[in-house]
Amino acid sequence: MPVTDEQRREAGCLVGRDGNLIPARVLKAAGVPARETGPFTWAVEPCFTDLMPMSRLRLAMPLAALCAAFVPPSAAAQAPSSSGQPAARFELPPVVVTAEKRPEPAEDVNASLTAVTRDTIERIDARFVKDAARFAPNVYMHEFSARKLSNPRFRGIGSSPNNPAITTYIDGVPQLNANSSSVELIDVEQIEFIRGPQSALFGRNTVGGVISVASRTPSLTEWTGSLDAPFGNYGSREARLSASGPLVADRVAIGLAAGYAGRDGFSVNDATGRSIDDRAASYGKVQMLWTPNTSWHARLLVSGERARDGDYPLKDLRTLRQDPYSAPRNFDGSTERDVVAPTFLLSYTSPGLTVSSTTGVVRWTTHDTTDLDYGVLPLIVRTNEERSLQVTQEVRLASPQASPLRLSDTVTMAWQAGMSLFTQRYDQDAVNAFAPFVLSPFLPLPANQHSPVASLDDSGVGAYGQGTWTVNERVDLSVGARVDRENKDADIRTFFDPPIAPPTRVEADASFTHVSPRVSAGFRVGPTARVYATVAQGYKAGGFNATSPLGREAYDEETSWNYEGGVKTTWLDRRLSLTAAVFRIDWRDLQVNLPSPQRPAQFFIDNAGGATSSGLEVEAAARPAPGLDLFGSLGYTRATFNDGTTSSGVPVGGNVLPYTPDFTANVGAQYTRQAGGVEVFVRGDVTATGEFAYDDFNAASQEAYTLAELRGGIQGGNLLAEIWVKNAFDARYVPLAFAYPGLAPSGFIGEPGAPRTYGVRLGVRF
Repeated sequence: MPVTDEQRREAGCLVGRDGNLIPARVLKAAGVPARETGPFTWAVEPCFTDLMPMSRLRLAMPLAALCAAFVPPSAAAQAPSSSGQPAARFELPPVVVTAEKRPEPAEDVNASLTAVTRDTIERIDARFVKDAARFAPNVYMHEFSARKLSNPRFRGIGSSPNNPAITTYIDGVPQLNANSSSVELIDVEQIEFIRGPQSALFGRNTVGGVISVASRTPSLTEWTGSLDAPFGNYGSREARLSASGPLVADRVAIGLAAGYAGRDGFSVNDATGRSIDDRAASYGKVQMLWTPNTSWHARLLVSGERARDGDYPLKDLRTLRQDPYSAPRNFDGSTERDVVAPTFLLSYTSPGLTVSSTTGVVRWTTHDTTDLDYGVLPLIVRTNEERSLQVTQEVRLASPQASPLRLSDTVTMAWQAGMSLFTQRYDQDAVNAFAPFVLSPFLPLPANQHSPVASLDDSGVGAYGQGTWTVNERVDLSVGARVDRENKDADIRTFFDPPIAPPTRVEADASFTHVSPRVSAGFRVGPTARVYATVAQGYKAGGFNATSPLGREAYDEETSWNYEGGVKTTWLDRRLSLTAAVFRIDWRDLQVNLPSPQRPAQFFIDNAGGATSSGLEVEAAARPAPGLDLFGSLGYTRATFNDGTTSSGVPVGGNVLPYTPDFTANVGAQYTRQAGGVEVFVRGDVTATGEFAYDDFNAASQEAYTLAELRGGIQGGNLLAEIWVKNAFDARYVPLAFAYPGLAPSGFIGEPGAPRTYGVRLGVRF
C-alpha cells in the first residue's frame, strides 16, 4: 500500500545493513531506544518505504526484540527525551528464545521456560550450566563435582546419564550422553531451560525438557574481546580470553576463545594429607562466520575441553555429615575427560522459505581410577574407560518469521518441518581389581573383574512437523507431532582374570518406534498478558545397559503425558514481568537409575511402573528504578510413584521420586550506578532447595538447605574489578548420595556440597 507524506513523517525505522526496515512503533514496544546500536540504526526520521501492514507488525517483534539485545539496559533506561534531558524511562529488556526452533519473544512461547541471558551469565561469571540453573524453578542438577557426570532433573524427571531424560543442546547439537554436556561455558550468549516434554520437536530423550546453550555469534562489524582472571581460596585460579571480529567487513568474521580453570580439592585424604578432589581443565572454542549475501549464513564452530580432575570425595553418608571435607583413602584416584565437538550451521532465507541445516560431531573419552572401598584398606580399585562418537544431522524447513501463509483476512499460518538422523557408538571397559581374599577367603590371589567390556551402537531417524494458526492476532493454535525410529545393538561381556568364574556375554538388538504429539493454544488477553494451555506426550526409547545384573541388560521405553497451563504478563510499562504455570505429568514404564548390587558404584537402568508429578512454577522480574533489578522464582513439585509400582522388586508406591526437591526458590537483586564514568555494581541472590530423597525407597534424604552468593565491583573504561563469595554462610549439605550396602556402615555413601569460596576477578574489555 502506498505511503502518504504524513505517514513518512511519523514513521521512524530501524535500518539493518541488509536494508530491512522495522517501524518505530514495533521498536518502542520492544524497548529499543532511538540510537545507533551495533549493526542497526533506529532513526526517528521519515522512512521512504512501504509501511508493514498491521497483520505483520506482531511478526516483526522477534527481530525488534533481537535488536534490543544489542542495547545495554542502562542505555534503554536513559534514552534521550525531546528536551535533551534523560527521560525517566526504564523497563525490562525483551528476551528472545528459540524454544520452538525459531526466534520469538519468550512471552509468545506456550511453555514454562527460563532464559538466562548473556548479561546475567557474565555478571554471575557462570562457568557451568548448573550455575545458571538456580534461576529456573523445579530444576535440580544431580551431578558429581567431577565434571564428567551430570544429570539434570526437571519436575522429578531424570534417569541415567547414558539415557538422559533432559537433553542438553549446544548450538543445536544434542548431547546424547550426559558425559559431554557439562562443559566449561565460554563465549555463551544464552541458556534456556525449557520444562515439559519437547518430544514433538526435539524427539528422543526430551521427555522432561531441554537445556539449550547458544554460543555468541562473532561480530561482522567490529573487533571486541575480553580477558578475565578470577582467583580465590582453595588455590582457585582461572584465565579466560576471547576475541571476535571481521576478517572481511560484513562478510567473514572469526571468534576465538580459550581458558584454563583449576582449584585445589575441598576434601583431604586423612591417610596422606593430600587433597582428593582437585579440579583442572583447559578449554577453547573457534568460530568462523560467513555471510556471502543476505540469504546465506554459514557458521563453523569447533570446541574442545581437556579435564584432569581428581577423585570423587565420596564416603559414608553418616560420617560425611559429621566431617564433610575429609576422607580416608589408601589410593589417590583421578577422573579424566577429553571432548572435541565440531559443529556446522547453514541457513538460507528466501521470501517464502527458510532452510537450515545443523551438523554435529561429538567425540569424548574418559579414564577414571578410584578407591572403590572408600577406606584405608587396600580392598578394591576400579579403572573405568569410556569413549563415544556421536554424529547428528538435522535439516529444517519453515515459513519465514515475518511471512506466514495468509489463509484469510483474519487467519495466518506459520509452519515448520524437519528430519534428523543420528548415530552413536559407546564403548566401555570397567575393571574392578580385588585384593587377595576379598572375593573369597579361599582365593589368595588378586583378581580383576572386567564388568563390563561393552559396545553399544545406536542409530535413528526422526521426522517432525508443526503448524501454528493465528486468528485476529490474538489466538494461536499450534499442532505438532514427531515420529522417531531407533535401532540399538549391544555386545556386553563380563569375565574374571584369572578365570575364577565362567564369563558371560550378551549380544542383542532392539528397535523402537513412537509418535509424539503436542497441542497448545495461546490467547492474548491484552497487549501485556497472555494465557496458554498445552497437552504433550513425552517419549524416551528403551535400550541396553552396559552393566547390570544378569538378565536385566535391556529396559523398555518410557512415555508420559504432560498437561500444563500458564499465564505470562508484563505490568507498569514493562517494568514488571510475572509468569506462572501449573502442570501435571503421568508416566508409564518410568526408567529409574539403580545401583548394581554385584558391581560397586555402578548403575543400571530399569523400568519401575508408573509415577505422577504435579506442581507450579512462578517467575518474576522487576526494574523499579534505573539501574535496579529485582528477580525471583518459586517452584513446587509433588512427584510420587503410583500404587503398585515396584523398584528392584520392592514396592515403592507413594514414595517420592529421588532427587526431586519439594520446592526450589531463588530471590535476588542487582544494582548498577554510573558515577564519573565508572560503573559500580552490587549483586546478591539466595537459592533455597527443599527436602529430597536419594533413592526410590526413600531410605535416606537431604533436608532443605539455602545457598547465598554475593558480588560487587567496579568497571571503568575497559577495566573490571570484582569481589565475590559463594555459599556465603557456609551451608553444609550433601547434594548426592547412593546406596552402598556392605562397604558403607550407614548403607549410603555421598559427596559433600562445595563449602564457602571467595575471591576476586580482574578483567579487561576491549
